[in-house]
Amino acid sequence: MNTALPARAYVGLGANLGKPAATVAAALEALAKIPSTTLAARSSLYATTPLDAGGPDYCNAVAALDTSLSPLELLHALQAIELAHGRERSYRNAPRTLDLDLLLYGDTVLHQPELTLPHPRLQERAFVLVPLLEIAPDIILPALGPARPYLARVAHQEIRKL
Repeated sequence: MNTALPARAYVGLGANLGKPAATVAAALEALAKIPSTTLAARSSLYATTPLDAGGPDYCNAVAALDTSLSPLELLHALQAIELAHGRERSYRNAPRTLDLDLLLYGDTVLHQPELTLPHPRLQERAFVLVPLLEIAPDIILPALGPARPYLARVAHQEIRKL
C-alpha cells in the first residue's frame, strides 16, 4: 500500500437497474469504508437519461475521497464494491446495478491499459460534471483546465436533482 500523503480523488457513481437510488446510497456508505480512505464529500443524487445506451434512467452522484491508496489500489477497491452489488460487464454501456468510475486522482494524468486519468470523456457528460461541480465548484481538470466552462457543452443532456 502507498504510504504517501492522501490524495483527493473523485468517483462517479451510477446505477439504473434494481433500486438505483438505494444502490448509490449503499455504494456511498461502502466508499466510506475503503481502507486508508475518507469520504470527504458527496453530491446530491441526480436522475439522468442514458447516453449512448438504452435502458431506464440512471441515478448518479459524485464523491470526493481523500485516500492514501494508489490510483490502481483505489480502482480495485471500487471494482470490489461494484462486484458486491452484482455488477456484470456484459457489453459496453450495458444497463448496470452499479458503476463506479475513478474520475480524478489529484493532478494525476495516467494512460495505462487498466486505468486512464482523468477519466475519458468526463468533460462531455452532464451526469459527471453537474455533481462534480456541486462538490468542487472551482475544480481544475488535469490536462483539460477548469471544469465549469464544459457545462455549456453538455447543456442539452437531461439531468435533474432528486
